[in-house]
Amino acid sequence: MFQMDTEILRNFLIVAQTGNMTRAAAQLHVTQPALSAQLKRLEHELGATLFHRQGRGLELTASGETYRRHASDALETLAAGRAALGSLGALATGTVAIGGGATSTTCLLPGIIKQFHRRHPGIRFTIREAPSRTIVEAVLAGELDLGLVTLPVPPHLAGARLAIEPWLADELVLLVPREHPLAARRRFQWRDLHGQPLIAFESGSAVRQLLDRQLAEHGVAPSVVMELRSIATITSMVAAGIGLGFVSHLADGAGRGLRASDQALSRQLALIERKDRQRSSALAAFRSALVSFKPRAR
Repeated sequence: MFQMDTEILRNFLIVAQTGNMTRAAAQLHVTQPALSAQLKRLEHELGATLFHRQGRGLELTASGETYRRHASDALETLAAGRAALGSLGALATGTVAIGGGATSTTCLLPGIIKQFHRRHPGIRFTIREAPSRTIVEAVLAGELDLGLVTLPVPPHLAGARLAIEPWLADELVLLVPREHPLAARRRFQWRDLHGQPLIAFESGSAVRQLLDRQLAEHGVAPSVVMELRSIATITSMVAAGIGLGFVSHLADGAGRGLRASDQALSRQLALIERKDRQRSSALAAFRSALVSFKPRAR
């Protein structure tokens, strides 16, 4: 039905342009009776007379002129839609909305997007930095196509609508001021942190929960002097001698971070998306780039 409707529209426009049924039929490579029957059916469906029939010539009525404008616009819109879909399939255009925590958006996504953008410069990205819980909620709400979060996802949010795929294992390392006694070491033990001033990620964040659990398991009680979200701010505060702080090893460009010798502070990053949403060509391609990404070895 869709194909027939667009064919009738094109034929109607050719007849309107030529003003002659015989010439229009020849141009369209159809018989004149078949073309005439199409136009009569169109007029019947519209409930309007589209042409004044004057001998062998045809002239648009007022209704016909109005319909000609709309028919022309409709065909142009359909053509633009087909072209847009072709561009999406070829990854010439498209958008990807993605969200993640500080480590993902600061240390991982820039390099991955840079490489992807070289191959597909027409793809645009919307990036949101937020705690894992917020990212999960945004994916479920349809605000984001894809999320990079720390596992586990809270059970009441995981549900049946969320697809969760483990992605990268990440180890957190301890940054210490240069003048701190631990600065001369390459590793630390959890008991070393007892009573120490600690610059921690904000309370309730996935990383903070992992850290608090690890501290509790080792019976260690540091003095939390500051809670922050920004990796850069944590690094700056440690450098200023305010306290000790944990960041992903991916954010430790200088390689000064200390690893725990008795039990590593590790987490699992995962890709999340809605199960009931079909991936666009752009999202599918970028997701493949994420899956194939290999971070530098520590």
